[in-house]
Amino acid sequence: MEQTALRPKPLPGREPGGGAERGGRAHRPRAARRAGGRLTILLLGLVAGAVLLLCGAGLGVVGATVLGRSRPGEFQGLTGRGGPGPTAPAAPSPRPVRATLGLEAVDAERQGARIVAVHVPGPGYSAGLVRGDVLLAFGGTRIDSATDLARVVDEARPGRRVTLTLRHEDGTHRQVRVTPGVVV
Repeated sequence: MEQTALRPKPLPGREPGGGAERGGRAHRPRAARRAGGRLTILLLGLVAGAVLLLCGAGLGVVGATVLGRSRPGEFQGLTGRGGPGPTAPAAPSPRPVRATLGLEAVDAERQGARIVAVHVPGPGYSAGLVRGDVLLAFGGTRIDSATDLARVVDEARPGRRVTLTLRHEDGTHRQVRVTPGVVV
C-alpha cells in the first residue's frame, strides 16, 4: 500500500497483517537478565550504608573534639545517662565567665549605642529593650559608642542588677533595670 500524507505510516509492531503473531498481537522480546544483578545491587547498598555509617561516626568524633571533649564517652557523664558506676564531675571551665545583655548594637548618630537586635530569650528582652532604642548610660557610666557599651558590659558582673538609661525612637528617655546574663 502506498503511503501518502493522509495515511501515515503505522507504528512499529502494529503493521496490518505483517509482524503479528499469536492472537493478532505482536511479539515483543523481553530484556535479558544479567546473572547476579540483584546480588551486585545488594552488595553496593551494603557498602554505601557502611560508608555512611562510618562517616557519621567520624563526624560525631570530630564534633566532640571541636566542642572540647576528646572522647565521646565523656558526654555520658554530662547527660547523666552514663553506664554502670559513678561518673566524674565535669571539670570547671577554663574560660572566664562574662556578662551579656543579649543584644546587638551599633554607634548612634549622636551619642550612645543604637540597638539593632534583641535576642529572645535574653536579659535585654526581659528588661523590655526594643530595636531602635539608644543606650545612653550603663549603671553610672556614660555610653558614647557601641564600643563603650561592649567594654562596660564585659566589666559588669553577671547576675547583679544594673540600671540602663535609654532614649526611645520618639525621643523620650527611660530608665530600666536589667540583670546581665552569663556567657560561657
